[in-house]
Amino acid sequence: MDAKGPNASGATLVETVMATIRQRIAARTLTPGARLPSIRAMAKSMQVSKSTVVEAYERLAAEGTIRSRPGSGFYAAGQLAPLSLAEIGPRLDRAVDPLWVSRQSLEAGEEMLKPGCGWLPASWMPQAGLRRALRTAARADDAALADYGTPLGLPPLRQLLARRMAEHGVEASPDQIMLTDCGTQAIDLLCRFLLEPGDAVLVDDPCYFNFHALLRAHQAKVVGVTVTPSGPDIELFAEALAEHRPRLYITNSGIHNPTGAILSPVTAHRLLKLADQADLTIVEDDIFADFEHTPAPRLAAFDGLQRVIQIGSFSKTLSASVRCGFIAAPVDWMEGLTDLKIATTFGGGRLSSELVLTLLKDGSYRKHVEQLRTRLSRAMAETAGGLKTMGIVPWIDQPAGMFLWCRLPDGIDAADVARHALSDNVVLAPGNAFSLSHTAGRFMRFNVAQCGDQRIFKVLEKAIAASRRKAVTLARLDPNLGRS
Repeated sequence: MDAKGPNASGATLVETVMATIRQRIAARTLTPGARLPSIRAMAKSMQVSKSTVVEAYERLAAEGTIRSRPGSGFYAAGQLAPLSLAEIGPRLDRAVDPLWVSRQSLEAGEEMLKPGCGWLPASWMPQAGLRRALRTAARADDAALADYGTPLGLPPLRQLLARRMAEHGVEASPDQIMLTDCGTQAIDLLCRFLLEPGDAVLVDDPCYFNFHALLRAHQAKVVGVTVTPSGPDIELFAEALAEHRPRLYITNSGIHNPTGAILSPVTAHRLLKLADQADLTIVEDDIFADFEHTPAPRLAAFDGLQRVIQIGSFSKTLSASVRCGFIAAPVDWMEGLTDLKIATTFGGGRLSSELVLTLLKDGSYRKHVEQLRTRLSRAMAETAGGLKTMGIVPWIDQPAGMFLWCRLPDGIDAADVARHALSDNVVLAPGNAFSLSHTAGRFMRFNVAQCGDQRIFKVLEKAIAASRRKAVTLARLDPNLGRS
Protein backbone atom coordinates (compact mmCIF):
# COMPACT_ATOMS: atom_id res chain seq x y z
CA MET A 1 0.00 0.00 0.00
CA ASP A 2 1.21 3.52 -0.79
CA ALA A 3 2.56 5.35 2.26
CA LYS A 4 0.01 8.08 1.70
CA GLY A 5 -2.89 5.80 1.03
CA PRO A 6 -5.64 5.59 3.67
CA ASN A 7 -5.91 2.70 6.10
CA ALA A 8 -9.16 1.25 7.46
CA SER A 9 -9.71 4.23 9.79
CA GLY A 10 -9.31 6.79 6.98
CA ALA A 11 -5.91 8.06 8.16
CA THR A 12 -2.87 7.69 5.93
CA LEU A 13 -0.09 5.40 7.07
CA VAL A 14 2.14 8.41 7.71
CA GLU A 15 -0.56 9.98 9.89
CA THR A 16 -0.99 6.68 11.74
CA VAL A 17 2.71 6.55 12.61
CA MET A 18 2.60 10.19 13.71
CA ALA A 19 -0.44 9.54 15.91
CA THR A 20 1.31 6.55 17.50
CA ILE A 21 4.31 8.69 18.49
CA ARG A 22 2.08 11.48 19.82
CA GLN A 23 0.14 8.92 21.86
CA ARG A 24 3.34 7.56 23.40
CA ILE A 25 4.41 11.07 24.35
CA ALA A 26 0.97 11.81 25.86
CA ALA A 27 1.13 8.53 27.77
CA ARG A 28 4.66 9.42 28.96
CA THR A 29 6.20 6.25 27.65
CA LEU A 30 8.31 8.71 25.63
CA THR A 31 9.51 11.53 27.88
CA PRO A 32 11.53 14.61 26.80
CA GLY A 33 14.92 13.47 25.56
CA ALA A 34 13.89 9.84 25.11
CA ARG A 35 15.14 8.22 21.89
CA LEU A 36 12.47 7.10 19.43
CA PRO A 37 12.61 3.63 17.90
CA SER A 38 14.92 3.46 14.90
CA ILE A 39 13.34 3.86 11.47
CA ARG A 40 13.88 0.16 10.77
CA ALA A 41 12.40 -0.93 14.15
CA MET A 42 9.39 1.38 13.84
CA ALA A 43 8.69 0.19 10.29
CA LYS A 44 8.82 -3.43 11.42
CA SER A 45 6.61 -2.91 14.50
CA MET A 46 3.94 -1.00 12.53
CA GLN A 47 4.28 -3.13 9.38
CA VAL A 48 4.87 -0.15 7.10
CA SER A 49 7.70 0.83 4.78
CA LYS A 50 10.80 2.64 6.05
CA SER A 51 9.96 5.59 3.77
CA THR A 52 6.62 5.93 5.60
CA VAL A 53 8.41 6.18 8.95
CA VAL A 54 10.98 8.64 7.53
CA GLU A 55 8.21 10.96 6.34
CA ALA A 56 6.31 10.64 9.62
CA TYR A 57 9.43 11.46 11.66
CA GLU A 58 10.27 14.41 9.41
CA ARG A 59 6.78 15.85 9.84
CA LEU A 60 6.90 15.38 13.62
CA ALA A 61 10.28 17.13 13.68
CA ALA A 62 8.91 20.02 11.58
CA GLU A 63 6.08 20.57 14.07
CA GLY A 64 8.49 20.43 17.02
CA THR A 65 7.17 17.21 18.56
CA ILE A 66 10.51 15.42 18.10
CA ARG A 67 14.08 16.48 17.31
CA SER A 68 16.60 14.98 14.93
CA ARG A 69 20.19 14.44 16.02
CA PRO A 70 22.31 13.67 12.94
CA GLY A 71 24.08 10.36 13.29
CA SER A 72 22.13 9.52 16.45
CA GLY A 73 18.42 9.35 15.60
CA PHE A 74 15.21 11.07 16.68
CA TYR A 75 14.32 12.14 20.22
CA ALA A 76 11.18 13.39 21.98
CA ALA A 77 11.42 17.15 22.34
CA GLY A 78 10.08 20.00 24.39
CA GLN A 79 8.38 20.22 27.73
CA LEU A 80 6.63 17.21 29.20
CA ALA A 81 3.13 17.11 27.76
CA PRO A 82 0.19 17.22 30.20
CA LEU A 83 -0.81 13.69 31.15
CA SER A 84 -3.66 12.45 28.98
CA LEU A 85 -5.37 9.41 30.47
CA ALA A 86 -7.44 8.96 27.34
CA GLU A 87 -4.21 8.42 25.37
CA ILE A 88 -2.71 5.81 27.70
CA GLY A 89 -3.05 2.26 26.48
CA PRO A 90 -4.94 1.20 23.37
CA ARG A 91 -7.41 3.62 21.83
CA LEU A 92 -10.81 2.19 22.62
CA ASP A 93 -14.36 3.10 21.75
CA ARG A 94 -15.26 5.89 24.18
CA ALA A 95 -18.23 3.81 25.32
CA VAL A 96 -16.01 1.21 26.98
CA ASP A 97 -12.95 3.02 28.29
CA PRO A 98 -12.39 3.16 32.08
CA LEU A 99 -13.56 6.77 32.41
CA TRP A 100 -16.68 6.69 30.25
CA VAL A 101 -19.18 5.44 32.83
CA SER A 102 -17.88 7.84 35.49
CA ARG A 103 -18.03 10.86 33.19
CA GLN A 104 -21.52 10.07 31.96
CA SER A 105 -22.83 9.39 35.48
CA LEU A 106 -21.20 12.39 37.17
CA GLU A 107 -22.17 14.82 34.44
CA ALA A 108 -25.72 13.50 34.00
CA GLY A 109 -28.56 15.96 34.43
CA GLU A 110 -31.70 15.28 36.42
CA GLU A 111 -33.40 13.80 33.37
CA MET A 112 -30.84 10.98 33.15
CA LEU A 113 -31.40 7.55 34.69
CA LYS A 114 -28.19 5.97 36.00
CA PRO A 115 -28.38 2.17 36.47
CA GLY A 116 -24.70 2.10 35.48
CA CYS A 117 -23.43 4.38 38.24
CA GLY A 118 -21.72 3.19 41.42
CA TRP A 119 -23.63 4.94 44.19
CA LEU A 120 -27.00 4.91 45.92
CA PRO A 121 -29.75 7.41 45.10
CA ALA A 122 -29.66 10.51 47.32
CA SER A 123 -33.07 9.54 48.71
CA TRP A 124 -31.55 6.32 50.11
CA MET A 125 -29.02 8.23 52.22
CA PRO A 126 -29.67 9.21 55.88
CA GLN A 127 -30.88 12.73 55.10
CA ALA A 128 -32.30 13.45 58.55
CA GLY A 129 -29.10 12.28 60.23
CA LEU A 130 -26.95 14.36 57.90
CA ARG A 131 -28.96 17.49 58.66
CA ARG A 132 -28.75 16.76 62.38
CA ALA A 133 -24.99 16.32 62.12
CA LEU A 134 -24.68 19.59 60.20
CA ARG A 135 -26.58 21.42 62.94
CA THR A 136 -24.23 19.90 65.52
CA ALA A 137 -21.21 20.96 63.45
CA ALA A 138 -22.56 24.51 63.24
CA ARG A 139 -22.32 24.74 67.03
CA ALA A 140 -18.69 23.51 67.14
CA ASP A 141 -15.84 25.76 68.18
CA ASP A 142 -14.10 28.03 65.70
CA ALA A 143 -11.17 25.65 65.16
CA ALA A 144 -13.43 22.78 64.05
CA LEU A 145 -15.10 25.06 61.51
CA ALA A 146 -12.08 26.86 60.13
CA ASP A 147 -8.75 25.13 60.88
CA TYR A 148 -6.88 22.40 59.05
CA GLY A 149 -7.16 18.95 60.54
CA THR A 150 -4.10 17.00 61.61
CA PRO A 151 -2.47 14.86 58.86
CA LEU A 152 -3.54 11.56 60.44
CA GLY A 153 -7.03 12.92 61.03
CA LEU A 154 -9.50 13.37 63.88
CA PRO A 155 -8.34 11.11 66.79
CA PRO A 156 -11.85 10.17 68.07
CA LEU A 157 -12.88 9.05 64.57
CA ARG A 158 -9.72 6.98 64.16
CA GLN A 159 -10.41 5.34 67.52
CA LEU A 160 -13.95 4.52 66.41
CA LEU A 161 -12.70 3.13 63.09
CA ALA A 162 -10.25 0.88 64.97
CA ARG A 163 -13.17 -0.59 66.95
CA ARG A 164 -15.25 -1.06 63.79
CA MET A 165 -12.38 -2.84 62.02
CA ALA A 166 -11.97 -5.16 65.00
CA GLU A 167 -15.53 -6.37 64.33
CA HIS A 168 -14.16 -7.81 61.06
CA GLY A 169 -11.14 -9.33 62.78
CA VAL A 170 -8.72 -6.59 61.72
CA GLU A 171 -6.56 -5.44 64.62
CA ALA A 172 -5.38 -1.86 64.03
CA SER A 173 -4.47 0.79 66.57
CA PRO A 174 -5.63 4.38 65.94
CA ASP A 175 -1.99 5.23 65.16
CA GLN A 176 -2.16 2.83 62.20
CA ILE A 177 -5.15 4.64 60.68
CA MET A 178 -4.98 7.74 58.49
CA LEU A 179 -8.09 9.59 57.37
CA THR A 180 -8.37 10.58 53.70
CA ASP A 181 -10.90 12.45 51.62
CA CYS A 182 -12.19 9.23 50.03
CA GLY A 183 -11.24 5.70 49.02
CA THR A 184 -9.79 6.90 45.71
CA GLN A 185 -7.48 9.33 47.50
CA ALA A 186 -6.41 6.51 49.81
CA ILE A 187 -5.35 4.35 46.83
CA ASP A 188 -3.71 7.35 45.15
CA LEU A 189 -1.61 8.04 48.26
CA LEU A 190 -0.57 4.39 48.47
CA CYS A 191 0.39 4.33 44.79
CA ARG A 192 2.47 7.48 45.25
CA PHE A 193 4.06 5.88 48.32
CA LEU A 194 4.82 2.46 46.86
CA LEU A 195 5.10 2.65 43.06
CA GLU A 196 7.64 3.79 40.53
CA PRO A 197 6.68 4.31 36.86
CA GLY A 198 6.71 0.95 35.09
CA ASP A 199 6.04 -1.14 38.22
CA ALA A 200 3.59 -3.99 37.63
CA VAL A 201 0.30 -4.01 39.56
CA LEU A 202 -2.18 -6.88 39.63
CA VAL A 203 -5.90 -6.20 39.49
CA ASP A 204 -8.88 -8.48 39.16
CA ASP A 205 -10.40 -8.98 35.73
CA PRO A 206 -13.01 -7.60 35.80
CA CYS A 207 -12.49 -4.96 38.50
CA TYR A 208 -13.63 -1.45 39.42
CA PHE A 209 -12.81 0.57 36.31
CA ASN A 210 -11.29 3.51 38.19
CA PHE A 211 -8.47 1.20 39.35
CA HIS A 212 -7.41 1.05 35.69
CA ALA A 213 -7.54 4.83 35.23
CA LEU A 214 -5.74 5.60 38.50
CA LEU A 215 -2.96 3.10 37.84
CA ARG A 216 -2.48 4.50 34.35
CA ALA A 217 -2.07 7.95 35.90
CA HIS A 218 0.76 6.47 37.97
CA GLN A 219 2.27 4.95 34.81
CA ALA A 220 2.04 1.45 36.24
CA LYS A 221 1.98 -1.72 34.18
CA VAL A 222 -1.48 -3.10 34.91
CA VAL A 223 -1.95 -6.90 34.79
CA GLY A 224 -5.36 -8.56 35.10
CA VAL A 225 -6.15 -11.87 36.83
CA THR A 226 -9.46 -13.61 36.16
CA VAL A 227 -12.03 -13.48 38.98
CA THR A 228 -14.02 -16.52 40.08
CA PRO A 229 -17.03 -16.49 42.46
CA SER A 230 -14.63 -17.23 45.35
CA GLY A 231 -11.90 -14.72 44.47
CA PRO A 232 -9.05 -14.50 41.96
CA ASP A 233 -8.12 -17.61 39.97
CA ILE A 234 -5.20 -18.80 42.10
CA GLU A 235 -3.39 -20.65 39.31
CA LEU A 236 -3.47 -17.58 37.07
CA PHE A 237 -2.50 -15.42 40.05
CA ALA A 238 0.61 -17.54 40.62
CA GLU A 239 1.50 -17.34 36.92
CA ALA A 240 1.15 -13.54 36.94
CA LEU A 241 3.41 -13.29 39.99
CA ALA A 242 6.11 -15.36 38.29
CA GLU A 243 5.89 -13.56 34.96
CA HIS A 244 5.44 -9.92 35.99
CA ARG A 245 6.88 -9.69 39.55
CA PRO A 246 4.25 -7.11 40.56
CA ARG A 247 4.69 -4.59 43.36
CA LEU A 248 1.00 -4.42 44.34
CA TYR A 249 -2.30 -6.27 44.09
CA ILE A 250 -5.46 -4.15 44.45
CA THR A 251 -8.76 -5.92 45.14
CA ASN A 252 -12.12 -5.98 46.92
CA SER A 253 -12.20 -9.02 49.19
CA GLY A 254 -15.61 -8.31 50.71
CA ILE A 255 -18.25 -7.60 48.07
CA HIS A 256 -16.36 -7.53 44.78
CA ASN A 257 -17.05 -4.72 42.34
CA PRO A 258 -18.45 -5.39 39.75
CA THR A 259 -19.17 -9.12 40.11
CA GLY A 260 -20.43 -9.49 43.69
CA ALA A 261 -17.93 -12.33 44.27
CA ILE A 262 -16.97 -13.14 47.88
CA LEU A 263 -13.45 -14.21 48.80
CA SER A 264 -13.41 -17.72 50.29
CA PRO A 265 -11.16 -18.61 53.27
CA VAL A 266 -9.30 -21.23 51.19
CA THR A 267 -8.58 -18.72 48.40
CA ALA A 268 -7.55 -16.10 50.95
CA HIS A 269 -4.98 -18.40 52.59
CA ARG A 270 -3.52 -19.54 49.27
CA LEU A 271 -3.37 -15.96 48.01
CA LEU A 272 -1.55 -14.73 51.12
CA LYS A 273 0.94 -17.58 50.91
CA LEU A 274 1.75 -16.64 47.32
CA ALA A 275 1.99 -12.96 48.25
CA ASP A 276 4.45 -13.77 51.02
CA GLN A 277 6.64 -15.80 48.69
CA ALA A 278 6.63 -13.02 46.09
CA ASP A 279 7.01 -10.13 48.58
CA LEU A 280 3.75 -8.69 47.21
CA THR A 281 1.86 -5.86 48.93
CA ILE A 282 -1.95 -6.09 48.84
CA VAL A 283 -4.33 -3.14 48.96
CA GLU A 284 -7.70 -4.38 50.19
CA ASP A 285 -10.50 -1.98 49.24
CA ASP A 286 -13.20 -2.59 51.84
CA ILE A 287 -15.55 0.19 50.81
CA PHE A 288 -18.62 -2.11 50.63
CA ALA A 289 -18.15 -3.70 54.07
CA ASP A 290 -21.36 -2.31 55.55
CA PHE A 291 -23.50 -3.84 52.79
CA GLU A 292 -22.64 -7.39 53.84
CA HIS A 293 -25.23 -9.57 55.60
CA THR A 294 -22.52 -12.00 56.77
CA PRO A 295 -18.93 -10.66 56.90
CA ALA A 296 -16.62 -12.31 54.39
CA PRO A 297 -12.99 -13.19 55.19
CA ARG A 298 -10.67 -10.20 55.22
CA LEU A 299 -7.10 -10.49 53.96
CA ALA A 300 -6.07 -7.83 56.47
CA ALA A 301 -7.49 -9.96 59.30
CA PHE A 302 -5.53 -13.07 58.25
CA ASP A 303 -2.40 -11.04 57.62
CA GLY A 304 -2.49 -8.69 60.61
CA LEU A 305 -1.71 -5.60 58.49
CA GLN A 306 1.77 -6.81 57.65
CA ARG A 307 1.68 -6.88 53.86
CA VAL A 308 -2.05 -6.10 53.49
CA ILE A 309 -3.22 -2.49 53.67
CA GLN A 310 -6.92 -1.91 54.10
CA ILE A 311 -8.80 1.14 52.87
CA GLY A 312 -12.41 2.23 53.26
CA SER A 313 -14.80 5.13 52.87
CA PHE A 314 -18.29 6.32 53.78
CA SER A 315 -19.17 7.65 50.30
CA LYS A 316 -21.40 4.65 49.51
CA THR A 317 -23.34 4.47 52.78
CA LEU A 318 -23.46 7.99 54.22
CA SER A 319 -22.83 10.67 51.62
CA ALA A 320 -20.72 11.12 48.51
CA SER A 321 -20.71 14.84 49.30
CA VAL A 322 -19.21 14.43 52.79
CA ARG A 323 -15.79 13.13 51.76
CA CYS A 324 -14.18 10.83 54.29
CA GLY A 325 -12.13 7.65 53.83
CA PHE A 326 -9.23 5.96 55.56
CA ILE A 327 -6.07 3.87 55.25
CA ALA A 328 -5.03 1.20 57.78
CA ALA A 329 -1.37 0.27 57.30
CA PRO A 330 1.70 -1.03 59.14
CA VAL A 331 2.67 1.35 61.90
CA ASP A 332 6.16 1.92 60.49
CA TRP A 333 4.64 3.26 57.29
CA MET A 334 2.68 6.03 58.97
CA GLU A 335 5.42 8.65 59.18
CA GLY A 336 6.16 8.35 55.45
CA LEU A 337 2.46 8.40 54.57
CA THR A 338 2.00 11.46 56.79
CA ASP A 339 4.78 13.33 54.99
CA LEU A 340 3.26 12.38 51.64
CA LYS A 341 -0.21 13.51 52.68
CA ILE A 342 1.14 16.88 53.81
CA ALA A 343 2.99 17.25 50.52
CA THR A 344 -0.09 16.46 48.42
CA THR A 345 -3.11 17.70 50.42
CA PHE A 346 -1.53 19.48 53.44
CA GLY A 347 -4.09 18.99 56.22
CA GLY A 348 -7.10 16.75 56.61
CA GLY A 349 -10.76 17.66 56.02
CA ARG A 350 -11.71 18.23 59.64
CA LEU A 351 -15.33 19.26 59.09
CA SER A 352 -16.16 16.13 57.10
CA SER A 353 -14.55 13.99 59.81
CA GLU A 354 -16.61 15.72 62.49
CA LEU A 355 -19.81 15.05 60.53
CA VAL A 356 -18.98 11.36 60.04
CA LEU A 357 -18.06 10.95 63.70
CA THR A 358 -21.37 12.47 64.79
CA LEU A 359 -23.32 10.13 62.52
CA LEU A 360 -21.42 7.03 63.65
CA LYS A 361 -21.73 7.83 67.35
CA ASP A 362 -25.43 8.56 67.67
CA GLY A 363 -26.55 5.00 66.84
CA SER A 364 -28.57 5.98 63.78
CA TYR A 365 -25.92 4.75 61.33
CA ARG A 366 -26.22 1.12 62.40
CA LYS A 367 -29.98 1.27 61.94
CA HIS A 368 -29.52 3.00 58.59
CA VAL A 369 -27.25 0.28 57.17
CA GLU A 370 -29.57 -2.46 58.42
CA GLN A 371 -32.39 -0.82 56.49
CA LEU A 372 -30.11 -0.43 53.47
CA ARG A 373 -29.33 -4.15 53.40
CA THR A 374 -33.03 -5.02 53.48
CA ARG A 375 -33.86 -2.47 50.81
CA LEU A 376 -31.01 -3.63 48.58
CA SER A 377 -32.04 -7.29 48.91
CA ARG A 378 -35.52 -6.37 47.76
CA ALA A 379 -34.19 -4.27 44.88
CA MET A 380 -31.80 -7.10 43.94
CA ALA A 381 -34.66 -9.57 43.55
CA GLU A 382 -36.85 -7.13 41.63
CA THR A 383 -34.07 -6.06 39.26
CA ALA A 384 -32.90 -9.63 38.61
CA GLY A 385 -36.48 -10.65 37.83
CA GLY A 386 -36.93 -7.81 35.35
CA LEU A 387 -33.63 -8.55 33.63
CA LYS A 388 -34.28 -12.27 33.33
CA THR A 389 -37.42 -11.60 31.29
CA MET A 390 -35.09 -10.12 28.63
CA GLY A 391 -32.67 -13.02 28.77
CA ILE A 392 -30.15 -11.11 30.89
CA VAL A 393 -28.69 -13.58 33.40
CA PRO A 394 -26.89 -12.68 36.67
CA TRP A 395 -23.39 -14.17 37.03
CA ILE A 396 -24.06 -14.75 40.76
CA ASP A 397 -27.57 -15.28 42.14
CA GLN A 398 -28.63 -12.73 44.78
CA PRO A 399 -25.23 -11.24 45.69
CA ALA A 400 -24.99 -8.81 48.59
CA GLY A 401 -24.60 -5.11 47.97
CA MET A 402 -25.87 -3.02 45.09
CA PHE A 403 -24.38 -4.60 41.94
CA LEU A 404 -25.59 -7.31 39.57
CA TRP A 405 -22.99 -8.52 37.05
CA CYS A 406 -25.01 -9.95 34.18
CA ARG A 407 -24.51 -11.75 30.89
CA LEU A 408 -26.48 -10.35 27.95
CA PRO A 409 -28.17 -12.61 25.37
CA ASP A 410 -26.05 -14.27 22.68
CA GLY A 411 -24.85 -11.94 19.97
CA ILE A 412 -25.51 -8.73 21.94
CA ASP A 413 -22.63 -6.31 22.52
CA ALA A 414 -22.85 -4.41 25.81
CA ALA A 415 -21.05 -1.31 24.50
CA ASP A 416 -23.48 -1.10 21.59
CA VAL A 417 -26.43 -1.40 23.99
CA ALA A 418 -24.93 1.34 26.18
CA ARG A 419 -24.62 3.70 23.22
CA HIS A 420 -28.26 3.14 22.22
CA ALA A 421 -29.47 3.59 25.81
CA LEU A 422 -27.54 6.83 26.25
CA SER A 423 -29.51 8.39 23.42
CA ASP A 424 -32.61 7.67 25.54
CA ASN A 425 -31.10 9.27 28.68
CA VAL A 426 -30.05 6.03 30.39
CA VAL A 427 -26.43 5.55 31.51
CA LEU A 428 -25.36 1.89 31.51
CA ALA A 429 -22.07 0.25 32.52
CA PRO A 430 -20.82 -2.07 29.73
CA GLY A 431 -18.60 -4.94 30.81
CA ASN A 432 -15.40 -4.05 28.99
CA ALA A 433 -15.12 -0.84 31.01
CA PHE A 434 -14.22 -3.18 33.90
CA SER A 435 -12.14 -5.73 31.98
CA LEU A 436 -8.45 -5.15 31.27
CA SER A 437 -8.47 -8.01 28.76
CA HIS A 438 -11.66 -6.73 27.11
CA THR A 439 -13.26 -10.14 27.41
CA ALA A 440 -16.50 -8.90 29.03
CA GLY A 441 -18.18 -7.56 25.91
CA ARG A 442 -21.37 -9.49 26.68
CA PHE A 443 -21.52 -8.40 30.33
CA MET A 444 -23.03 -5.41 32.04
CA ARG A 445 -23.09 -4.13 35.63
CA PHE A 446 -26.43 -2.99 37.02
CA ASN A 447 -26.84 -0.91 40.18
CA VAL A 448 -30.07 -2.33 41.59
CA ALA A 449 -30.67 0.72 43.78
CA GLN A 450 -30.83 2.83 40.63
CA CYS A 451 -33.16 0.45 38.73
CA GLY A 452 -36.47 1.37 40.36
CA ASP A 453 -37.74 3.35 37.37
CA GLN A 454 -39.47 1.04 34.86
CA ARG A 455 -38.36 3.27 31.98
CA ILE A 456 -34.90 1.70 32.38
CA PHE A 457 -36.20 -1.74 31.40
CA LYS A 458 -38.10 -0.32 28.41
CA VAL A 459 -35.03 1.52 27.17
CA LEU A 460 -32.88 -1.56 27.77
CA GLU A 461 -35.26 -3.75 25.80
CA LYS A 462 -35.27 -1.23 22.97
CA ALA A 463 -31.47 -0.98 22.99
CA ILE A 464 -31.05 -4.77 22.91
CA ALA A 465 -33.45 -5.01 19.98
CA ALA A 466 -31.48 -2.34 18.10
CA SER A 467 -28.21 -4.14 18.85
CA ARG A 468 -29.69 -7.44 17.66
CA ARG A 469 -30.84 -5.86 14.37
CA LYS A 470 -27.36 -4.42 13.87
CA ALA A 471 -25.78 -7.82 14.50
CA VAL A 472 -28.11 -9.47 11.98
CA THR A 473 -27.31 -6.82 9.37
CA LEU A 474 -23.58 -7.24 9.89
CA ALA A 475 -23.91 -11.03 9.65
CA ARG A 476 -25.68 -10.67 6.30
CA LEU A 477 -22.92 -8.41 5.02
CA ASP A 478 -20.23 -10.78 6.30
CA PRO A 479 -21.40 -14.41 6.69
CA ASN A 480 -18.13 -15.30 8.45
CA LEU A 481 -18.68 -12.71 11.22
CA GLY A 482 -18.68 -14.33 14.65
CA ARG A 483 -17.38 -17.71 13.42
CA SER A 484 -14.26 -19.12 15.03
